[in-house]
Amino acid sequence: MAIWFDKEVSPALVNEVFRGTLPEFLQMECTEVGEDFMKMKMPVTSRTLQPLGILHGGASCALAETIGSVSSHLAIDRNQYFSAGLEINANHIRTVKDGEVTATCVPLHLGRNTHVWDIRITDTEDRLVCVCRLTVAIISLKKAPGNVISKEKGK
Repeated sequence: MAIWFDKEVSPALVNEVFRGTLPEFLQMECTEVGEDFMKMKMPVTSRTLQPLGILHGGASCALAETIGSVSSHLAIDRNQYFSAGLEINANHIRTVKDGEVTATCVPLHLGRNTHVWDIRITDTEDRLVCVCRLTVAIISLKKAPGNVISKEKGK
């Protein structure tokens, strides 16, 4: 069963949203959208390395936060709700020095007020690099503070 509110979700649609934002700077790219999952890749370059020459844990968290937040955003009626990250947890399993990493995001819980996502990041040899859990709040647009989000921007 498809989890997406919009039935026309595609990698191209997701990537279009990234223009001028952190995901574009880190060169994140959505590569696949299935009925109940999303995949996104990110190159391991000087933009994502820490001084020791390995993938920065914060870059892994940025990838996880991005894919999970986008997934929540696309799983709700954006004319009535918006989504906002509440908590992220990451366990860094393996170091990566180059190549790219791929995040796969699947829902653990899609409730009325919260979504919980399981995000697994792997290297080019499909070895586990990082495991993340992201909790996202689903908030009525009626409760949105000030001009933070409009119906038009929330689409």
